[in-house]
Amino acid sequence: MAVKSIQHNQHTFDISYEIVNPEAKVDLIVLHGWGSNKELMKQSFSKEMSGFRHIYIDLPGFGKSTCSMPLTTADVARIVELLMIHMNASKDIIVGHSFGGKVALLLDPKVLVLLSSAGIYVSKSLKVRAKILLFKALKHLGFSKLREFFVADDAKKLSEHMYQTFKNVVDEDYSDEFSKYEGKALVCWGKEDTATPLSSGKKIASLIKNSDLNVYEGDHYFFMKNSADIGQKIEKTFLETLGH
Repeated sequence: MAVKSIQHNQHTFDISYEIVNPEAKVDLIVLHGWGSNKELMKQSFSKEMSGFRHIYIDLPGFGKSTCSMPLTTADVARIVELLMIHMNASKDIIVGHSFGGKVALLLDPKVLVLLSSAGIYVSKSLKVRAKILLFKALKHLGFSKLREFFVADDAKKLSEHMYQTFKNVVDEDYSDEFSKYEGKALVCWGKEDTATPLSSGKKIASLIKNSDLNVYEGDHYFFMKNSADIGQKIEKTFLETLGH
């Protein structure tokens, strides 16, 4: 494991990362989802795709990486890009799970691998909308300390910087960004995913011109039990892009 200090918007971010197969010539950047860390992704994929140099990154505010200001998804992508420049890493293949999928998309790799990616807006249920309205009303009355009873599970126990970041990124609709992506996309999804439903995966695959949708048994973390098959598909997809 290593840590690199990255300067962005006059703030310093200590970004933790780990490299597997350091002598390999083709780079595979792997980005985790919200509330997760690089260790989960490394556990899933480090034994696969031995021909690639794997770079596992803790996104700002997660794992062993720091976050000193509220961020947008674009900020996170820029911080990752600055780290890649430091490592002389190419954008051959970038894998992104959930929130990491949006970050991967903005980095515009040659091969984009989306694992139950965020980025398609899903309307909130009536119950959730009612909770939001109630919290806003109580906040105006001075009861903002009740926040943890109202916010999403993903936002509980977050620092103020990360809570503001969560609010910035949680409801983004990246439909336009997906439709503008011109590389090759491998879209992989869990059939029983309730965090980012399969309908989102189907929409993303329809928006990206050159994409393949692969549906697996499992939930939001379906890839942990299907890493070997996903790894083979990533290798095959990358080989197909050579010479194009």
